[in-house]
Amino acid sequence: GTALFARILNCRILLVGSGGIGCELLKNLALSGFRNVEIIDLDTIDVSNLNRQFLFRSHHVGMPKCVVASEAALRMVPPLESEGEDESAKLSPKYLPHHGNVCDNSKFNVPYVQKFALVLNALDNVAARRRVNRLCLAASVPLVEAGTAGYPWQGTVID
Repeated sequence: GTALFARILNCRILLVGSGGIGCELLKNLALSGFRNVEIIDLDTIDVSNLNRQFLFRSHHVGMPKCVVASEAALRMVPPLESEGEDESAKLSPKYLPHHGNVCDNSKFNVPYVQKFALVLNALDNVAARRRVNRLCLAASVPLVEAGTAGYPWQGTVID
């Protein structure tokens, strides 16, 4: 109902990883109406990504995944009907990319993670996945963990 919709509109989500799983998660967040999402990824788009990471096209090769993915997802967020101009500006979607390493403690630390209601992990790097897990535990922020190691994948909710 209305209360859940208000939570979705005002919820801050952090997505770590914008590759195969991250593209799917971003699409789902956008189409579900989440309007405040930040994306961290250190990778750039390679030709080998194009067959399975549907937010990317050949002209994106060499560009940061998080930048291209956030722009594509932003275009998918459904518009809101609002009462007035001020209300519309407050609810405009913001998908903010951070092209960097989640293990960089100077940027991505406990105070940073505490700003979010939920963290979604979409990583294939085990060290980075463990780092995000530790940050979320220290920040008391729920983590939905999804990742790959080659073709096998796993998903877990850590609260």
